[in-house]
Amino acid sequence: MINKQILITLSVLLIYFPSLLQSQDLPTNKISQLVEDLKKDRRGPYHRIKWFCKDGSIREPRDPCPDSIGGGIQHASYKDIIEKNAKEHHLFFGDILAFTDPSSFWDEKNAHSRLKQYQLARYLSSVDDGWILRKGRYYRGSVQSEDEEAWGIDFYKWLLTDNERIINNYYVIRQSLRDIPHDGDNNLAQQMRSESKVIADEFPDFMDLRVKIHGQPGREDIALVQNFRQQYATKLTPELNQEFEKLEKTLLDFYAPVDFDRLKRQINKITTDTPTKQKILTFLEEYKNEERPENMVPVIADLLYAIREHSIDFKGGANRLILLDFSNELENILLRKSQEWKPDELQGLLDKIQALTYAAAGTGLVELWECTSINSLLENYTSQNKLSIGDLTDFLETSRSILEWSTAMVKSKYEHDVNTYGSFEPKAYGFIDDRIRSSIALSMGESISRLGILLAEKTSLTNAVLTLSNQSSFRGLNPGYAYGELVVVEGTEEVEVNSDKIYVFQKPPSDLKPVAGIMTVAEGNLVSHVQLLARNLGIPNAALSDINLQELEAYSGQKVFYAVSNKGNVILKLEKNMSPQELALFEKEQRNTDLIEVPVDQIQLKNTSVLSMRNVNAKDSGKLCGPKAANLGQLKQMFPDHVVEGLVIPFGIFRTHMDQKMPNTEGSFWEFLNTMFAEASTMRSNAKDEKLIEEYQLQQLKTLREAIIKMPLSKEFTDQLKNQFTTIFGGSMGSVPVFLRSDTNMEDLKEFTGAGLNLTLFNIISENNIIEGIKKVWASPYTERSFKWRQKYLSNPENVYPSILIIPSVDVEYSGVMITKGINSGNHNDLTVAFSKGAGGAVDGQAAETRLITKSDDKLLAPSRETHYIRLPSSGGTKKYHTTFETPILNTKNIEELRKIASIIKKTIPEETASDYKGAYDVELGFKDDKLWLFQIRPFVENKRALSSAYLQSITPEIDYSRKLALTTKI
Repeated sequence: MINKQILITLSVLLIYFPSLLQSQDLPTNKISQLVEDLKKDRRGPYHRIKWFCKDGSIREPRDPCPDSIGGGIQHASYKDIIEKNAKEHHLFFGDILAFTDPSSFWDEKNAHSRLKQYQLARYLSSVDDGWILRKGRYYRGSVQSEDEEAWGIDFYKWLLTDNERIINNYYVIRQSLRDIPHDGDNNLAQQMRSESKVIADEFPDFMDLRVKIHGQPGREDIALVQNFRQQYATKLTPELNQEFEKLEKTLLDFYAPVDFDRLKRQINKITTDTPTKQKILTFLEEYKNEERPENMVPVIADLLYAIREHSIDFKGGANRLILLDFSNELENILLRKSQEWKPDELQGLLDKIQALTYAAAGTGLVELWECTSINSLLENYTSQNKLSIGDLTDFLETSRSILEWSTAMVKSKYEHDVNTYGSFEPKAYGFIDDRIRSSIALSMGESISRLGILLAEKTSLTNAVLTLSNQSSFRGLNPGYAYGELVVVEGTEEVEVNSDKIYVFQKPPSDLKPVAGIMTVAEGNLVSHVQLLARNLGIPNAALSDINLQELEAYSGQKVFYAVSNKGNVILKLEKNMSPQELALFEKEQRNTDLIEVPVDQIQLKNTSVLSMRNVNAKDSGKLCGPKAANLGQLKQMFPDHVVEGLVIPFGIFRTHMDQKMPNTEGSFWEFLNTMFAEASTMRSNAKDEKLIEEYQLQQLKTLREAIIKMPLSKEFTDQLKNQFTTIFGGSMGSVPVFLRSDTNMEDLKEFTGAGLNLTLFNIISENNIIEGIKKVWASPYTERSFKWRQKYLSNPENVYPSILIIPSVDVEYSGVMITKGINSGNHNDLTVAFSKGAGGAVDGQAAETRLITKSDDKLLAPSRETHYIRLPSSGGTKKYHTTFETPILNTKNIEELRKIASIIKKTIPEETASDYKGAYDVELGFKDDKLWLFQIRPFVENKRALSSAYLQSITPEIDYSRKLALTTKI
């Protein structure tokens, strides 16, 4: 499934990203059937056993590779269909590692997809009785374990010699060590969960214990499993008894006492002597008899951090392999000890969360620079005797952020391949959850939840979300309230949304149509178009955890009331439990008063000349053109070196073309449009069902949209456009790549923002594409999504006029959005910024690097978790790149530039435009070679009704943030 991450049309994506075409064409039904066939095949994905010689030749089983050519190894060859899928769809089933080229397996150009598929296959094998090797694993000689392990050792010696590979891919490399055969690998934590899942699937009475093992594992599980087996002895089949024996052995191995002498022998094999090696040996000596988890966990966390920080100080792939294997064993110890550490005072809980934060960095779940950015805050709070409620709230929010960054790391690294496999093997979707549960994120989440519960008790700022177990992980993003059917959307499948329903998304679609309310696991960023629309329109929006989403599935399809307060507490209750005050919020008379009118009294349709952007300014917004062009023209006058040149196709040119006769109708395009609205009005007056009216309008708009795309453009206009293009951009059409941006009079009204509703075409260059693109942009306000938003919130949606802004492309290195206020804090002296690498950053829901910038400080709210970005080559189109997260996107110089430009904007824009606007601005911008480029500015519109609602005020308790709590407080 295509993941829509950038503001760009699907057609442009498919033209310039052939790999997405491949994904689009993946024959999922055929592959799903192939998987089922392979499960039943006694040879699985394999064809025949053959000799594979070192000179590249392949020989029959009875014709071994002679020593004269270097010998060889014997294993299975692949079925033709397996090799075909690898070649055509980059799908690797039943990978045999021996004799596989290391660089091909590492698969760097495809974000290590082949390696990750190998991990996925190992997971599927563990939870689905061998998966495609259900019978093929018994095909004698198909895979030689000693050859696989020898290859694994050689692979890691090759892989780990490169410093950049380790720095850039630390998390994936450590995870792969748990799956790729080599001397010393094991993944007991996953094995334990897989075996418990297999038993629960076959024997439902075991489900409670399975939930315990998956969610709150501990040494006591050994006795619990043994007692369960005795209790149900008469009901267990011989096969189930075998599964219980395997699980008991795994539990005993996992919770066995640590063999410190063995670990010391392992570390002494490292030939490089470094301070980190000595630190490890000191730990193994001094803590071999230590049992207290509160003493062990902080030291192990610190050691994991040191190993990661200094891993490249160890020279040679062999030494680094020993080191990282030890790091994984150390993490296994930490997982057990962190579950055993159960603080009974606030001080211990804060210490534990701080230690697990270091462990998150040490295991690769967060980057070292990300951990450094918040360490001073956590350390400061854990060194005092008393803390204020405000300080504890900051600690909770910061630690919750670390947890969210950690789970987002797992998703970002594996989501693409999991979604690909999930399309033909749904069990693959469990992989990410399994990796999260096998990490310190599980214990960290439990500790943060305890802190959240304590603070909720002390402040009365509690969530009331049905009867869910972990209420503290809900976090309100936008205030508002809604009533409607609850729809839980698990995974990333596309759904047809309805404006009177409340949706819970794993990740909201970037082209979201109107909804009553939303909750998201992956919130994207604070300033994406979806978030801005939700904030502007008073749509309640909250973040939640994966576990919360799974628990809400039981309520999907039921009518609920949903509210988010101004301070972010969340209420979700069934319809039957609504109070009279809550029911009164949804009387139709009140809702109808909220419609907004698009002003058209000053629109100037007689101007039919293509304009230089230098000749328009903010006063022309809604008259000659939309606010994008008008405001950017204003910025060009104020910041000539930071704004590109531009052309403006005003409203008048669109209107003139709409007066042409529309094919297959009696009148013009404009008359067709107005007839449609008149007919809809008549249908309403005749009490027709609103859904029927909407269906009629959408069908008519589809007809209109298709006709506009085929509309002939006048020669006078195209000649003028070509002349102006050459004059303004210094090159003829076809030589300068440009953006075409829809710019309507419905955008950036005082009460409504049309952010992201209409079409932008990226970096197009040919004359034909520009001409055709103009008509596509004109047609875009009549798409279903754009129309539905207008129809829901505007009283005169028929009076929408598109102008077009044409600007040359700037191949920025990173780009994003700046809001000239602190969105969460409400402080107008602060800035909220979100940036992603490449073009189109942050606006379309990417997991962007988000910061709160004050006059003297810069707080990281979220790091980027987008693994792909686009650049804009001079040849036109877009080029896709893969990235990692080991360094921040914004640097110190960039942040200072943002402070300066924001200060000038806030002071100068009202002066230059003689405006009485007092609010914040929403600015789209980018950096190239550290130079700032401005692309758009608009008022930052918030929903005043939601912010001031008496009901929302009533559910927001007053909190004394200065009140102190002793760190000896019992929890």
